[in-house]
Amino acid sequence: QVQLVESGGGLVQAGGSLTLSCVVSGSISSFNAMGWYRQAPGKQRELVATITTVGNTNDADSVKGRFTISRNNARNTVYLQMNSLKPEDTAVYYCHAKRVVYTTTNYWGQGTQVTVSS
Repeated sequence: QVQLVESGGGLVQAGGSLTLSCVVSGSISSFNAMGWYRQAPGKQRELVATITTVGNTNDADSVKGRFTISRNNARNTVYLQMNSLKPEDTAVYYCHAKRVVYTTTNYWGQGTQVTVSS
């Protein structure tokens, strides 16, 4: 059973920084892509950033230049470094893993709350 466990969320003032971590049970190299999504109250879940097994990244326009996704294969961990945080970044952040073997299987963590105060 694949498990994704996020940590690192919390309360921070606007302009501050946080680093989220997602530890995966098993090798993250077995997934085609890892990523972070977020969901604010009353809104749909949206993509924040993704990273492939070869390190290619994709960021949402709203976080470009402020957030950085990275991975440590030896630690089976994916990170999201968040700088220059804004109140509109407030959301529950979810770790995501995608595995494509004949079909696509998506795995999600339980989420971690990030609250940015103005």
